[in-house]
Amino acid sequence: MANEKASELPEGGMIIEAGSSRKYLTGDWRSKRPECDELKCTNCLICWIYCPDNSIIVKDGKRVAFRLTHCKGCGICANQCPAKAITMKDEVG
Repeated sequence: MANEKASELPEGGMIIEAGSSRKYLTGDWRSKRPECDELKCTNCLICWIYCPDNSIIVKDGKRVAFRLTHCKGCGICANQCPAKAITMKDEVG
């Protein structure tokens, strides 16, 4: 590979169609997963606002679940939660 020219290398990282990120389940990268204490959650939805991966599922104005197929375990939701309802737990298995 050291002798290959740039023009001979395969192209990578291309987005060839709109919405293609839905096909890639990036949650497998995660080492920690968010868990919510429903008794502490005030449904302020600050977690949803800050989540960079659209991994907070909201229905009728309430957080109902985490979309773990795309959650990368960054912990932003837990860090931004004013009620400290979200904690990051080690991924098992």
